[in-house]
Amino acid sequence: MNERPSVGRREFLAGMGTAGVASLAGCGGILGGSGGSDTVKIGVLEDRSGNFALNGTPKWRASKLAIDEINDEGGIDGKEIELFDPDPQSDDTRYAQLTKRLINQNDVDVLWAGYASKTRETIRPTIDSNEQLYFYTTQYEGGVADEYTFCMGATARQQLGSVVPYMIENFGDRIYTIAADYNFGQLSADWVKVIADENGGEVIGEEFIPLSVSNFGSTISDIQEADPDFVMALLVGKNHSSFWNQRTSAGLDIPMGTSTVMAQGYQHQRLDPPALENVYGGFNYMEEVPTDRNQDFVDRYYEKYGDDAAYINEEAVNNYVSTYLYKQAVEEAGTLDQAEVIATLEEGMEVTGDQSPEGDISLQGDVHHMTHNMRVMRCDADHNITVEDTRKIPEQFLTETVDIDLSGDDDGMTKQFTPVDYFPEAGG
Repeated sequence: MNERPSVGRREFLAGMGTAGVASLAGCGGILGGSGGSDTVKIGVLEDRSGNFALNGTPKWRASKLAIDEINDEGGIDGKEIELFDPDPQSDDTRYAQLTKRLINQNDVDVLWAGYASKTRETIRPTIDSNEQLYFYTTQYEGGVADEYTFCMGATARQQLGSVVPYMIENFGDRIYTIAADYNFGQLSADWVKVIADENGGEVIGEEFIPLSVSNFGSTISDIQEADPDFVMALLVGKNHSSFWNQRTSAGLDIPMGTSTVMAQGYQHQRLDPPALENVYGGFNYMEEVPTDRNQDFVDRYYEKYGDDAAYINEEAVNNYVSTYLYKQAVEEAGTLDQAEVIATLEEGMEVTGDQSPEGDISLQGDVHHMTHNMRVMRCDADHNITVEDTRKIPEQFLTETVDIDLSGDDDGMTKQFTPVDYFPEAGG
């Protein structure tokens, strides 16, 4: 095994000095990257089977699309990308094993891995102990402050911060939340309460649904009895998709907001209308984003994978964008050394043009998160998608509420902050 020495990146850079750092340009990783390899070793662990295959397959495909495009254009700083991409099969035990293999045996320079937050939290101790540069690309509950982890997806504060105020303004202030019963769903439900309170709304009921559940009869009855103005449905995975046909059969026609459905599991493509009628999502991306830039990207994706390929979901675009972001950081750093690449990323970067189908976005380097173009997307009775509202929303929780700086005083942090620590209404 090629274990990595535990050397903090600021300590390393300070010790090397300007001349020493400059002499490393174009070389492999001092902290255990490719060494003298002629390739850039990229690890991509995305689910292509199991409960999260619907979400993970487009992510894997988008990574491969970016990698093939970059290799066709000469690679990263003249080096071809070598891809390591075994299927984790939606199994966290296998994720843990593969993460160790890719870091310690394949010696990857950078890693993309995982759909669910519970997967991220399973592998993050390994990421941190090996000082491994890691991109997590799923939209998620927010709050991760980790010097080696870069969260590319929109946070709950960004997604729910676009759709919840819209729903309150248009449908009323009484909210019922149903959410997946794990880290993501629980924390997202807390954010619904925070954002509702900020906008004059109230959560009158909430239920947490295990990922194994596919029968929603009792939940639908509970919603009907509570009679909210709208439902926030934060459901995840293949089993939870059954909710939408069941609510239609039960005549549950209450408007519904979401941060997960459609953009991730593309239920509006897989289920017959009108299962998703009057569902409103807060997303940074859907395949239907009506811009020429996005259409060019969609065309390239389906040209590579065929018209029967899975829908391009929100996370897929985050994989695509972050691959180009990594290329940009390596070439600006002049080395594959992970400490220096991380330091370059922390200076902040813009992603524009064809490299960002959602529109121009930026990396907030001090908190390792992205400013995104957040859209409220509506699904009608025929499952057509329209954009109802658009605004650019930065990451706000870590920057404004927690007030951290991973590039400075908070270097070395590996914590996840939660809204209950800062907002009394979240714990109600």
